[in-house]
Amino acid sequence: MSFRQLLHRVVLRAPKNIYCPTSAYRYSSTDSRRQQQQQNISHARKPDWNRAVSEAEKIVGYPTSFLSLRWLLSDEIANVALHLRKLVGSNHPLLKTAKGLLYNGKNNMQAWGLIVLLVSKAAGHTADIPDMEQDKAAGVLHSQRALAEVTEMMRTSHLLHKGMVNLQKVTEDAGDMMFGNKIALLSGDYLLSNSCSELAGLRNQELVELMSSVVRDLAEAEFVGPRDKQNNPLPAKPNAEKMEITQLTENGIEPMVVSDALGNPVAEWTLRNVLNAGSLLGKSCQGALKLAGHSIQLQEQGYKFGKHLALAWQACLDREPFIPGTTGSFSLVSAPVMFHIHENPEFYSEIEKGMERISDVDYELIRHAVQAGSSLEKTKVLQIEHSNAALDVLNQLPHSDARTALGNIIAAMQDL
Repeated sequence: MSFRQLLHRVVLRAPKNIYCPTSAYRYSSTDSRRQQQQQNISHARKPDWNRAVSEAEKIVGYPTSFLSLRWLLSDEIANVALHLRKLVGSNHPLLKTAKGLLYNGKNNMQAWGLIVLLVSKAAGHTADIPDMEQDKAAGVLHSQRALAEVTEMMRTSHLLHKGMVNLQKVTEDAGDMMFGNKIALLSGDYLLSNSCSELAGLRNQELVELMSSVVRDLAEAEFVGPRDKQNNPLPAKPNAEKMEITQLTENGIEPMVVSDALGNPVAEWTLRNVLNAGSLLGKSCQGALKLAGHSIQLQEQGYKFGKHLALAWQACLDREPFIPGTTGSFSLVSAPVMFHIHENPEFYSEIEKGMERISDVDYELIRHAVQAGSSLEKTKVLQIEHSNAALDVLNQLPHSDARTALGNIIAAMQDL
């Protein structure tokens, strides 16, 4: 039995498709370059998500993003899948993570490695790259393909580690939860160690230093702002003073200053998601251009593209739980919630109910309050701003099928 078939059995009860209606997206800017980019998107029609990713995979010769990676076929990960079956019915968060990794859809980040390769192909490489290093059929370098795998391994490792449950008291019925924690910890460690080994094999000290700062950022993201006892993030109390977030747009390996951003919805949301996602995708794109021998200036543009794309992606995902008819819990540090409590500071008392247990929060009350206000529209504006920022960088690259594919992926996010 293949690993994919085994995982399908484990998560068979999960919903396969995520509801995300499609609609035409219009750019708010009249910039002629964006209009030209919009016209280049296939047949003047915005692609749906699966179609955009499928076409992009063909361009770089990169089959189904997550499930095709070499390390996923190893005996160690196959054994993890066998143990996952023991957790069915236990409600351990690791099962939810497994579902998100298996099923295609915008609720996961399976396409991150693909985006790194598309950026690599769109930018090309300098003339001094040896022929042995080039994958001429795909139009990327072998080292860039390895970096794309490192990116997905780091992302998956981070998601697995976040799926651990903080057991305050060990009771007789906590066996499944403890077992799930062990699987989440060991499988996450396995992927992280393999990513480090693969990264070291590229023999590029500057790239190792750059990607090491990503691991630091991912860890630091878990210590930003208040948390409940299960380490679920909670937004900080609203701060009336507006903060400029120029520090968050700078590229580099130095740690970010986090204290001043808390309480301001845009600054705090940006900070959390740069640390949690934007740093990884941005620095992976930057590293791919470094491997291709490009200038420092172009490498910085690669960082900005990846960072803004990750932020636009997150803003799109943040709006999904507030679609009319949806139910269930959602992230309390999503952009719509942060915007709402900043507009209505007295509403923060509802958030404080989750200090002991986040399950004590009345999610339906918050959902209806957000839907009735202007927070969703502000989140849409935030999404458009980062999408346009990513497109601005993309339009600096020469015309190619890879550039068009990246434009299709950006457009496919605009269907809410």
